[in-house]
Amino acid sequence: MNQFIKDYVSSCQQFSRNKNINHKKFGLLKPLSILSCPWNLLSTDFITQLPLSNNFDSILVFVEKFSKIAIFTPANGTITSQDLAKIFISHVFSKHSLPVSIFSDRCSLFVSSFWTQLCQQLKISRDLSTEFHPETDGQAKRVNQILEQYLWMYISYHHHDWHTWLPLAESSYNNDEHLSTKQSPFFTIYGRNPSCASIHVSHDSPTGKLSKKLQSVQQVVKEELESAIKRFKKYADRNRAIPPDFQPDDKVLLASKDIKTTRPTKKLSERWLGPFEVMKKIGSHPYHLKLPQQSKSVHPVFPVSLLEPVKQSAIPNQHQLPPPPVLVEEQEEWEVAQVLDSKLKRGKLCYLVEWKGFSEDPERTSWEPASSLANSPYLVKDFHSLYPVTPGPNTPRV
Repeated sequence: MNQFIKDYVSSCQQFSRNKNINHKKFGLLKPLSILSCPWNLLSTDFITQLPLSNNFDSILVFVEKFSKIAIFTPANGTITSQDLAKIFISHVFSKHSLPVSIFSDRCSLFVSSFWTQLCQQLKISRDLSTEFHPETDGQAKRVNQILEQYLWMYISYHHHDWHTWLPLAESSYNNDEHLSTKQSPFFTIYGRNPSCASIHVSHDSPTGKLSKKLQSVQQVVKEELESAIKRFKKYADRNRAIPPDFQPDDKVLLASKDIKTTRPTKKLSERWLGPFEVMKKIGSHPYHLKLPQQSKSVHPVFPVSLLEPVKQSAIPNQHQLPPPPVLVEEQEEWEVAQVLDSKLKRGKLCYLVEWKGFSEDPERTSWEPASSLANSPYLVKDFHSLYPVTPGPNTPRV
């Protein structure tokens, strides 16, 4: 009897959606590959919602992944993709050449048509982070924290002069020794540390000496980065578990912590949403889920750390309660399973709808106006293709 109760509870979908998970987070650390030289991979991010300083309210941060050198530029929250391109050309391309790849989050600027076409023309590969997975671009996030700490210490009481401190903050950051490389970003790029004193260079020194020194410096940096990543992975994996290998058609639950809902408080809301069907695996950790058509505003690719396998019931005919409403652009809406019939009611087109999760209850169908199925156009189209003589959008109104 005890085993029966355990099996029943563990396979109950309502219980699974509300329980806390105590196992380690799924997904071992997957570091980005180490590059062989600087200015191949560039990471970029924004610091936003700052007080106005010379009409700027944001900071655009670029971080070169090999040397860790950073570029801080003031910007505005109203920046367009064309403005972003101008900043990139002025502060990156004109001084450091074109990178091979640019890593960013899924901000509208970085997925815009203009930015996409510009990168294609310049033969720059775009790498976008996985939704709700900030670890994907941890380097830029960490640099943002360092920059914010620097500004907190030096800006005025009224916070109106932070833009004047950006050049000094950039210089300070780039001249500071990094734990992972054991040297400063400036030294990695130029083979020396900056100095305010006069630099005396021997004119009879062979030009190849500097080249060999730079090669030696960059080789040391590469070895130190590899060593640092091994240490970081070792420590990070202490609190991570080997993830399940989900296959297409598997059912999973999705963590609700990053999904906006209209419910009053997160504390009493369901911990997990779903179950959802796995469409395919993207890379090593992210998965593409089959979300309801109503959830078109949510990007369907999620890291494995936000997924939980659904335990299939071994108990015959175990009844599952209907799933909760799904998210529709920050509003909750019940998901339509299929359209059963249509009619004209007082000149208005209505559909008989079966709601997902209520198929076992024939009384849980309802007549809905056509406008209520705006997020289910394919179901309406499928219905009319099967029953072409029933009233539809093109039927004359009486």
